[in-house]
Amino acid sequence: MNKSTVAQIRERFDADVERFSNLETGQSATIDAPLSLALIAEAASSLAPATATSLLDVGCGAGNYSLKILERLPNLNVTLIDLSAPMLERAVERVSLVTSGKVTAIQADVRELNIGESQFDIICASAVLHHLRETAEWEAVFTKLHASLKQQGSIWISDLIEHSDARVQAMMWKRYGVYLSNLKDEAYRDKVFDYIAQEDSPRSLMFQLDLLRKVGFCNVEVLHKNSCFAAFGAVKEN
Repeated sequence: MNKSTVAQIRERFDADVERFSNLETGQSATIDAPLSLALIAEAASSLAPATATSLLDVGCGAGNYSLKILERLPNLNVTLIDLSAPMLERAVERVSLVTSGKVTAIQADVRELNIGESQFDIICASAVLHHLRETAEWEAVFTKLHASLKQQGSIWISDLIEHSDARVQAMMWKRYGVYLSNLKDEAYRDKVFDYIAQEDSPRSLMFQLDLLRKVGFCNVEVLHKNSCFAAFGAVKEN
C-alpha cells in the first residue's frame, strides 16, 4: 500500500481540530492517552534544569502537551511545529493564555525544518514520529532533535508502536481492536485501523530506544507502555 502523502495527512488533521483540543478525550483512540500526557509532563518538569526557558512541541496538534508541561513549568518560551495551520492557530491561542513567554508557531514538516542546535531545554513529540518512513529518515530526525537540545535537556515521546515479533504484534493489535470497539463500535475500530494502515509506519519501542542511544542520548527511560502505545524519553548528557 502506498502511504498517505504529507498533504493528505495535513488535510485530515485540518478537519479534526476540535477533537484534539480536549485534554482528556482529544486522543481517545490512543490507549491511556491522559496517563501518558500526565507522565510526560511530570517527567519533563522533574528533569528540567533550573534554568530551563524553552520548549519545542513537535507535531503539537492543538497544544495539549505544551499546556500540560506549562502547568508545571509556567512561562517557558514555546515553539510549536505542526503540518496543520488550523491546529497551529488553536495551539497558539491556547498556549498564549498560560505563558508569558514567547510563543512561536511554525507550519512545517520537521523532516525538512532546520531547528538549530542547543536551542531547547525540553522537546515533546506526541503521535507524530510514527509518520516517519525509512530507517534513514528516523535516524535523521532523531539526530536533529538531539542536536537541538541544550545540555541536560530532555526529549519525551508518546506514540503508536509496533512489536518486533509478528505473533506479539498480532496479539497486541487484537487487544487494541477490542479497546476501540468497546470505546465506540466495530465500525469505529475499522475506521481507525484503516487510517493507521494508510498513514502510519510505526517502529518498535526497542528500535526507538536504541536509536535514542545511537544519536547520543545516554539516559533513556520508559514511562509507560500498554498494548501498541508507549511513552518514553531521554536526557542529553553530553
